[in-house]
Amino acid sequence: MRQATITRTTRETDITVTLDLDGTGVSDCRTGVGFFDHMLDQLSKHALIDLRVTAKGDLHIDDHHTVEDVGIAIGQALTRAVGDKRGIRRYGHFALVMDDAKVEAALDLSARPWLAFAVEFPTSKIGTFDTELVREFFQALSTHGGITLHVDKVRGLNSHHIAEATFKAVAKALRMAVEADPRAGDALPSTKGAL
Repeated sequence: MRQATITRTTRETDITVTLDLDGTGVSDCRTGVGFFDHMLDQLSKHALIDLRVTAKGDLHIDDHHTVEDVGIAIGQALTRAVGDKRGIRRYGHFALVMDDAKVEAALDLSARPWLAFAVEFPTSKIGTFDTELVREFFQALSTHGGITLHVDKVRGLNSHHIAEATFKAVAKALRMAVEADPRAGDALPSTKGAL
């Protein structure tokens, strides 16, 4: 069962994340940040990961702590759910287009966190959501999920399209990486013997 539940409680946020890597993309995300919930729904749907997120954060200050801490909790749940990584593909990549936007994502479930994020937005906000928080989410996810993650915007004019293409591209790459490799059996996808 490649499932995990993580609860993270700080003075700034109270978050519970439950995910199932072998789901069908069912999501129930309630963070209090509407646009972010929409992006988490995209992550779940296109990674085919069932995802439930409940978060209460200090939104009277801003959305930063909630978005970042949800990224931390999802990363921790992903690490727990994927286990020792035997038999998985480990790597994933995807180039995704959404209208004017094209975003490419490549990742490695290496246990060596690294984020290379070359995604710029033409506006500082999407509705009330700060576009800089897209990077903050993926920084937290990659750090706590042990993911080497490279995301590059090839083109894009509309901030909403760019953000959504980013979440979907990462989702599709993540789906590929956590899938069982039918040729690998129970082998660890590393010549080191450990990940």
